[in-house]
Amino acid sequence: MNDALALPVGTTLDRFIMKKQEDFPFATGELSQLLRDIALAAKIVSREISRADQDTVGKFGKQNIQGEDQQKLDVIANIRFIRALRNGGEVCTIVSEEEENLIHTGNSHAKYIVAMDPLDGSSNIDVNIPTGTIFGIYRRLSDGGQEGTLEDCLQKGTQQVAAGYILYGASTMLVYTTGCGVNGFTYEPSLGEFFLSHPDMKIPDRGKQYSCNEANVSDFPLGIQNYLAFCKEQKYSSRYIGSLVADFHRNLLKGGIYFYPGSSKNKTGKLRLLYECNPLAFIAEQAGGQATDGIDRILDKEPSELHERCPLVIGSSEMIDKVRKYMTL
Repeated sequence: MNDALALPVGTTLDRFIMKKQEDFPFATGELSQLLRDIALAAKIVSREISRADQDTVGKFGKQNIQGEDQQKLDVIANIRFIRALRNGGEVCTIVSEEEENLIHTGNSHAKYIVAMDPLDGSSNIDVNIPTGTIFGIYRRLSDGGQEGTLEDCLQKGTQQVAAGYILYGASTMLVYTTGCGVNGFTYEPSLGEFFLSHPDMKIPDRGKQYSCNEANVSDFPLGIQNYLAFCKEQKYSSRYIGSLVADFHRNLLKGGIYFYPGSSKNKTGKLRLLYECNPLAFIAEQAGGQATDGIDRILDKEPSELHERCPLVIGSSEMIDKVRKYMTL
């Protein structure tokens, strides 16, 4: 038989997770199953986004706790991920951008907490721009046998045991870390599997592109304004999609910097610490980058409420160092 006619299709996410579990002799499999549950929900949401008909596109008619208009796909994605995590049995409590309060799954003996943005950038669906899901996973602090507590959820980003995002674009990708590097998987819909496509992802130490909403530049802190002026002097390219996952993913692959700083209108920025900044900061650091609020490390920040907002400057390490210098002048 000609081997060229039967080339290997690659390593599936399930096989990769099982292999990594074997590297930790005391692993009991709950986290591995949790990652599979997230992958299952991602497949379903990817399908819903790709068909994007009148039942899934457009406004839902209500606002979330952030005061933002919910899109139909926000609600759909939220339901799909909650259902997958509840049925999987490994999560006791969920924090979601779309829900004001903690979501208890009924799995009182489960070890894990998940904080998530089920569908970041959902307003872009109508114009066929990439969107994403962001998630951070924590081990609960309270004893099993009861519902997860607020204290379980308000942990610093350094306490994450895993974090990741799903990008819904020309292809669907799942990128995650468990603290041992970053790996990316691309979904093959004809086979119904995620395959390892980007092993051991590393962000370049520097890049030549920046991502921010320059319409707000006059409201940015002076240090950020000066850094933007430096970027333009250096002829860096401005690349801003307005979908956090997509902007971060591009910079992760090519090198660059993303910032959504505080402003005169929004002192603490608009991004949420628990389920946007912390997970992406964990990934950035594991890939060799940095994530700060302009000066201080994101993962060291002590959250005080579920939907707390935080400025975010994230990307290539040398570019973050440059921003810090401008912010402290």
